[in-house]
Amino acid sequence: MQTLDTLVQASEIARLLNEATSIAIVGLSPKENRPSNMVGRYLLDAGFTIYPVNPGQKEILGESCYADLRSIPHPIDIVDVFRKSEDVFQVVEQLLKLNPLPRVLWMQQGIVNEAAAELARKKGVFVVMDRCIKVDHHNLKS
Repeated sequence: MQTLDTLVQASEIARLLNEATSIAIVGLSPKENRPSNMVGRYLLDAGFTIYPVNPGQKEILGESCYADLRSIPHPIDIVDVFRKSEDVFQVVEQLLKLNPLPRVLWMQQGIVNEAAAELARKKGVFVVMDRCIKVDHHNLKS
């Protein structure tokens, strides 16, 4: 049974996904069989502008790759994180230095960092944890 909180969060996620146009994918892998790559391809096919963030790569999925969030020269609506839970706090510290601030911090399925989430929320960033952006976006279209 869904609670009021989960219904409100689902409604907000739907609204934000419908309004967003740009997504930075932190930890995007160039390997086609990796979940981050599959999600990146899906988001491109769905019409989003993606910004791969992977310091070891120059290009992923035909898009220029950036070493970190601060290197992206465009506003970002959503920061989608494919990193270990313990690495998310560092990502949030970078995110909070961006101007304008991204609207959403999205931690993919299996990624949970309450301290990082709280820091982002305190600055007005909506936080999604332990959910797959591909699944949520696909369910909106169904």
